[in-house]
Parts: sequence; C-alpha cells; structure tokens
Amino acid sequence: MIPIVRASFILQRIIQLLPVVFGISIVSFLIIHLIPGDPATIMLGPRATPENVRQLTAQMGLDKPLVDQYAIFLKNLLHGDLGDSILMKASVNSLIGERLGVSFFLIIYASLLSLLISIPVALWSALKRDTLLDNSFRTMSIVGLALPSFWIGILLMLLLSIKLKLFPVSGYGKNFFAHIYYLFLPALTISLSLAPVLTRPLRSKIINVLSAEYIEAARARGLREGSVLLKHVLRNAISGTVTILGVNIGWLLGGSVVIETVFSVPGLGQLLINSILARDYPVIQGLVLVFAVLVIVVNLLTDLCYSVLDPRVDLE
Repeated sequence: MIPIVRASFILQRIIQLLPVVFGISIVSFLIIHLIPGDPATIMLGPRATPENVRQLTAQMGLDKPLVDQYAIFLKNLLHGDLGDSILMKASVNSLIGERLGVSFFLIIYASLLSLLISIPVALWSALKRDTLLDNSFRTMSIVGLALPSFWIGILLMLLLSIKLKLFPVSGYGKNFFAHIYYLFLPALTISLSLAPVLTRPLRSKIINVLSAEYIEAARARGLREGSVLLKHVLRNAISGTVTILGVNIGWLLGGSVVIETVFSVPGLGQLLINSILARDYPVIQGLVLVFAVLVIVVNLLTDLCYSVLDPRVDLE
C-alpha cells in the first residue's frame, strides 16, 4: 500500500512540475532579455562597427521579435534541446552536463558537512541548556547567520590556503579523493553559513523530545544514555532538520554560485556568472531551468525522506 501511495504522490508532483517549469521559462526568458547589453557588441568588442553588430545579431537570431525567439526556445525545449551557446559555440546541454556533477558534488559535500557540524552542536547545546556553552553556541549561530558566505570563504582561503597551505585555493581534482580535498574549503564555507540555520531549530526540537514521557520510559528500562540519545532523541528530532535542509537547497544553489566564483570551481555557478557577463542568453535560460528543476526535485525527495523518517506522515 505504501509504495502505491508514494508512486501516486510522485506522479502528482511531476504533473504539477510541468506548469511550474513552463512559467519559469517565460519569466526567465523575459528577465534575461531585459538585462542591459548586447551579446553581439560584447563578442565583437569595442571596435565593432554598427554593420558588423547588425549582421552578427541577425546571424544569432536576436533580431527577431521576443515572441518568435521564445517560440523557438520552447520548441527546442520540448525536444530536450536547450539550444547552443552564443559565446562558446557548444550545445547548452553539453556545457551543463559537464559541470552539473561538480556543483552536485559540492552541494552534497556542503550538506553533509552542515549536518556533521549542526547535529553534535545542537545535541550538546540542548543537553547543556542555558549554560555558558549553550549561550556560546547560540551566539556563534547568530554570528554565522550574519556573516556573508563569500567573506567567510575569503577568510578561510587566506588562513588555510595562503598562510597554512593546507588546502588548494582553487580547482576540482581528477578523482573522488581529489574532489574531496579540492572542494573542502568551498564546502566548508557553505556549511558554515548553513549549519546555524539547521542548529537552532534542531536544538529546540531536541529539548522538546528530551522532556517527552517515552524518553523517561526508555531511561527507566535501563537503556544506556548514548542509546537513548541516538535511537530515541535524535531519531525523533532529525526529521525536521531534513525538511529545513530541503527547503534551503535553493539557498544552497544560490550560495554555490558565489562560492564557485570565489574558489574558481568549474561548476554551474561559475558558468552562470560568465554567461551573464557575456549576455549568453541560451546558457542563462538553460541554467535557470536546471536550477528550478533541481529545487523542485529536491523538495520532492525531502518529502519522501520525511515520510521514511516519520511513518506517521501521510503523503496524500
């Protein structure tokens, strides 16, 4: 029964996804074309003549009405084709495909580091409620929320890369372990901004669970304190953290754009910044759609994970 319910829930969400993606494609298309600047002028440089600019604009199809341009874009999109890059002369599908794994790896890496930071801190803070340690953790959380992520990244780069020479300043690496090494600083930068968002509600949830009757009953049965904390307290408190993490995936994607630029990570964020500077419309439109679909898919997976962690949740 449960798999059938989940399958119908997934199907409903996919059906709901289609008009959302369609609306995002319209909004992103219009906003992108309102950005000041002309791709032809940027590509030809400051010495370009008006005639050369007109010829290149016509060659790229940018002289057509916006309705016709969007119709061409939508027709290609229905066939799974996001078009070709104006600047790099390559398909947008291939450009995004080459960099999607990098950004995906970075987001997963940062999410895991955030959980590794927030769960112990929240648990320790809840157990030491209203003590100096608890107040210190809460103060650091507020400071972490207030500091810009790019500023944290620059500080970590200056300290751990340039001064102590423990981690590289930029790059991605050529294998799995190299990826972990090269992306540690970018992932840590994102996690230090995300961990306070997860820690504060998790601490409150743990405090509520610790006062529940079934926790006292578990202790009365003679269970070890570590077993009570892991099997009963964290298991019942962590579900809300999963939801908060899923909701913040959009923020993670936005943060990765800045952090990838700071650390020169060859991901989707760096590609987006370069495309905006070059007014590469097809790449920008493709990236906006990919980001939107990723956020929706992650929200769907979050709902499914929440139902697994808490069987009382009815997806319907």
